[in-house]
Amino acid sequence: MRFEFTTANRIIFGAGTLKEAAPVVARFGTRALIVTGSQPTRAQPLIDLLQANGIDCVTFTVSGEPDVATVQAGVVQARHAERNVIIGIGGGAVIDAGKAISGLLTNDGDIFDYLEVIGKGQALKNAATPYIAIPTTAGTGAEVTSNAVVYSPEHHVKVSLRHPLMLPRVALVDPELTYTSPPAVTAASGLDAITQVIEAFVSSKANPLTDSLCREGIMRGARSLRRAYERGDDAAAREDMAITSLFSGIALSNAKLGAVHGFAGPMGGMFSIPHGAVCACLLPHVMHMNVHALIARQADSDSLHRYAEIAQIVTRRLDATAADGVAWMRDLCAAVDIKPLSVFGITSEDFPAIIEKAAVSSSMQGNPIKLTSDEMHEILQAAL
Repeated sequence: MRFEFTTANRIIFGAGTLKEAAPVVARFGTRALIVTGSQPTRAQPLIDLLQANGIDCVTFTVSGEPDVATVQAGVVQARHAERNVIIGIGGGAVIDAGKAISGLLTNDGDIFDYLEVIGKGQALKNAATPYIAIPTTAGTGAEVTSNAVVYSPEHHVKVSLRHPLMLPRVALVDPELTYTSPPAVTAASGLDAITQVIEAFVSSKANPLTDSLCREGIMRGARSLRRAYERGDDAAAREDMAITSLFSGIALSNAKLGAVHGFAGPMGGMFSIPHGAVCACLLPHVMHMNVHALIARQADSDSLHRYAEIAQIVTRRLDATAADGVAWMRDLCAAVDIKPLSVFGITSEDFPAIIEKAAVSSSMQGNPIKLTSDEMHEILQAAL
């Protein structure tokens, strides 16, 4: 067995840790670009802390998921303002935008020189500008990953800018920042995190280190997502979901994902659908199809045993089967009001194009079994 393991240089986790941000940032620079979401005022407590400690702050707003033009504009602003540290505070899209800006700020050339699939996919030559990631949602785990997902309107696709040099210097994870996430965001982002620990656990590239993180993440997410959805100020539930998200980001960086994300990437580029929402919608159907395909073609596989282990974790029953785990996940998605794909304007006429793109996506290559086109069609039909 051979595997590697990487993550952010430093992880600071705990309720109230935002208060520790100033000395953390000051170690890297005194001229910060603060990348925020569509409501920059939510970052004001952080800005006040930094400014009180002599750190000059300029904000850059990211509305929605970052596209090529947004990232380029962020690089221009950071360069013009001579920023020497980048901070992303927000959801996964904001964290990714800041990560991309930090990587491109120190590397010459165009963004397409470095983008995968639609660009040249060149490796970064220089270390990224010091980047500190502060998530305000519990979902993508982007604070500990080395890639940034960027949308190209020209190509109608989301692709990654990826390199180990883009790993954040610090991931500061304060569960208190997630308390105000609306229930719908809590549900979708939380199921994205749960999807990531499940997919990394059954991945073809799973390893003992990621396995331990995934088991813990699955357990915490299963016991706490519904509570966080129903009571946003439930401190214990919010902490569990923040840990699930953090562990999911570490796990996906060091294993692989699977068919849920294999579909989600192309669909996010083709339709106006939040990443977490599509993952949440697809998860139980992909689990069902993977289990069905494994029983039919690889009945003695370790992945099938892992699906049974997932079922035992989420149901808290030692006799639970893989099918029980699928049923439990369907019930969870119903309890947190996950919407079908049709709500986002997707129809069966779109399936061929989705399947064609999903089949060659990088995440699909980590799925525990190669799905046929008919099986992928069944997944989409069930999620419609």
